[in-house]
Amino acid sequence: MKVLCDREKLREGLTIVNLVVPPRSPKPILENICLVATDDALELVGTDLEVAIRYRIEDVKVSKPGSVVIPARVAVDFIKDLTGETVELKTKGNTCHIRAGADTCELVTAEAEEFPVISHFDGERPFSIQAGTFGRLVNQTAFAAAREAGRYAMHGVLVEFAEGMMNLIATDGRRLAVSGAPIDIDSDERPSAIVPTKGMNLFCRVINDPLEQVRFQFDENQIGMKTANAEVFARLIDGEFPKYTAVIPKQTKHTVEADAEVLGRKLRLVANVTGAEARAAKLQLKKNELEVSGHFAGRGEAHAHMEVVYKGDEAEIAFNPDFVVAGVKNCERDVVRLEFEDKTSPGKFTLGENYIYIVMPITVDA
Repeated sequence: MKVLCDREKLREGLTIVNLVVPPRSPKPILENICLVATDDALELVGTDLEVAIRYRIEDVKVSKPGSVVIPARVAVDFIKDLTGETVELKTKGNTCHIRAGADTCELVTAEAEEFPVISHFDGERPFSIQAGTFGRLVNQTAFAAAREAGRYAMHGVLVEFAEGMMNLIATDGRRLAVSGAPIDIDSDERPSAIVPTKGMNLFCRVINDPLEQVRFQFDENQIGMKTANAEVFARLIDGEFPKYTAVIPKQTKHTVEADAEVLGRKLRLVANVTGAEARAAKLQLKKNELEVSGHFAGRGEAHAHMEVVYKGDEAEIAFNPDFVVAGVKNCERDVVRLEFEDKTSPGKFTLGENYIYIVMPITVDA
């Protein structure tokens, strides 16, 4: 293989592919990136067996097509620090030579036959959605997915199709984010699926043009996404997603509308005096006023006030402030609406036309 490639395009491609490459793996071959040179492009391939990516770099000069498997971290770090505009990649025996100007690097290659076979996007029964819309849905939900060890199904984002909508849902058991957008497909033919959060985030990472139509396809055990320069595949999570609709409040006694930016700032102020083990902010409501307070034994307490539009009797409810702030910062509107039945019931935050966020309350001492 012998290829001449723009350094910046190569650096960007290697950086993206390296996101899925494990730094250490029981299977050492997974710590590598596979480079495949064809007549008109250079393809970079990486996987951790859960998520895989093919990233295509065009406008390259291929003198000799071929493929090579090289250590991912070393390649990324070396090319990142090169100063030449053009990089030459050339294989010789069991080594890959990287050169830009007077700077060179020689890497020992791995056996290409040992590198996992990665799917190709075949386009069978695909559906498409505008890239910017899809990225927005992921940003509004994926942050709420579980990170700690526990129910495996919560470590992904549920994708559902219903009534002409594509809905993304994520939860960690203490909060729930649901966001949707209209999509032109036959919902009855699209089953729901749980996509790993890592896969969802990688889907967004390869999007360059928010106006581009990105294509998706579901296979029996994976989802594939195709953009202008990348194909990403994520193995679906096999498990039962929680019955999330049961958590969404059907009726509420209290409704408050508040400026989203101001509410986020007040919550952050109060959060400064709460501890890691007592992360709670109390919201006390009365006519047209919200008081946010928090305290931590041995550290102190804080109170913040803001004007709101409130319907209901005087009431209070407490939440983890970090959870509320994480949702409010994604609010599509200037005003966020909070509804709840009582201080022991879930709080329902409406953050957009098809975007709701549920946070479970916290019991705090008076």
